[in-house]
Amino acid sequence: MAIADSIRESMERGSWIRQMFEAGAQLKAKFGAENVFDFSLGNPILEPPEEVHQQLLKLLENPEKGMHRYMPNAGFPETREFVAEIMQTETKLPFQSGDVVMCVGAGGGLNVVLKTLLNPGDEVLALAPYFVEYGSYVNNHGGNLSVVNTTADFQPDLAAIEDKLNPRTKAVIINSPNNPTGAVYPQEILDQLGELLKRKSLEFGHVIYLISDDIYRYLVFDGLTNSNAFLSYSNSILVNSHSKDLGLPGERIGYIAVHPEIAEREELQQALVLCNRILGFVNAPAMMQKILPLIGNARVDISVYEKSRNRIFSMITELGFEAIKPQGAFYIFPKSPEEDDVAFVKRAQEENILLVPGTGFGGPGHFRISLCCSTETIDNSRAGFKRLADYYGL
Repeated sequence: MAIADSIRESMERGSWIRQMFEAGAQLKAKFGAENVFDFSLGNPILEPPEEVHQQLLKLLENPEKGMHRYMPNAGFPETREFVAEIMQTETKLPFQSGDVVMCVGAGGGLNVVLKTLLNPGDEVLALAPYFVEYGSYVNNHGGNLSVVNTTADFQPDLAAIEDKLNPRTKAVIINSPNNPTGAVYPQEILDQLGELLKRKSLEFGHVIYLISDDIYRYLVFDGLTNSNAFLSYSNSILVNSHSKDLGLPGERIGYIAVHPEIAEREELQQALVLCNRILGFVNAPAMMQKILPLIGNARVDISVYEKSRNRIFSMITELGFEAIKPQGAFYIFPKSPEEDDVAFVKRAQEENILLVPGTGFGGPGHFRISLCCSTETIDNSRAGFKRLADYYGL
């Protein structure tokens, strides 16, 4: 057998997702991309802020000697200090540069954290619906993913979480704003979760870490401010990247930050740096690290995604689809009009509409719409969504 059994199993579980994407490519080839309404991928559509281009150009025109050489595995000191200062400003906690490890995107960062924490058989609890690759990340490092459902409005169900926690639980992973639902977890809920984890850590005799996947942390709508795990629980680790807020998914630049009062802080810092190296990442991309402190608080125009959310949400709900209005990220997660969400997504393809079934995110009976699309795509898809609504008698 050429490949590992675990990889074959992952491929089989995800084969229908590949089939959806392959079907989309075939539709575009047959009808033309402009006649296919692609809501499948969360691939940012906004170009990086002008400050990114300016600082990259300055760096290229005036290169620093040795800037392409190896660096400390945790990243350039000035970049880590920049991130630590952001954490200080947002939380009023005494972050230092040593609390930050620059990483290769949030996916790389999550793997570094899990490699650092997990012993074989340890469990990581995820809240469904959740980002599909969490299971693979946990499995990469000998752990087991345990899943608990959220409430009807996609908020953490604290009673269900408590029932699921056990002596094997090493960490809980949260994602707010959430992929695929767009739900934003209120600070009050995180406070209650933090108290629960404190209590259970004492009961089980070991720390249960809270890992916050904050990839969408600055993509919040309606004037809201995102919650922050650091304000709720001292044994928390935040992972973020600039794929979304700076429109740089291809540059793979992110960071890991640990709470200044986390248990065994110094050893954990050293372990994260070691795991960044031994997983083969070595260090985060040098040029992206160099420009981060120079662009300050630059962000893409989040209002573009908010307007798309409003446009799509109004359209589908007017047609009879049932959905909870997302407060952040760039997804909507409506209920499927038939129980089999994979079958519904295939039916939508007959209208040249590309969606992703909720089953892939641990949310069966739903489907995901990505806001990473043009206004024309939204408006031109209305007739197809109308035919779907009529077909299902909405």
